[in-house]
Amino acid sequence: MSHERLYDESEQSRVRFVGFVSDLGGRYDFGIVYTHMFFGKPLVICMQTGRSSLLSIEDVDDLDYLKENFSLRSLDEAEELAIFLRNNLPSNLFDAEVER
Repeated sequence: MSHERLYDESEQSRVRFVGFVSDLGGRYDFGIVYTHMFFGKPLVICMQTGRSSLLSIEDVDDLDYLKENFSLRSLDEAEELAIFLRNNLPSNLFDAEVER
């Protein structure tokens, strides 16, 4: 069996770990990996479920996607997560201050 390599890149990236409790009483623990890969979309990882997604600031407006992808119980929880992400994801690639 052979594999066709699509990419094999290494880079220095910035990783941020954030934990918070929402107004609805949910606890969230996320890792956010800022990278130049994947069109500059940060990799957002839920530390509790292991679920992850590449998200841009525009992507967080899709509450149904956030609810399903991060196994949230309601759209209200998805909205709380969206508010957090809007305040913590870079609006463009260079705002993440990732070193190459």
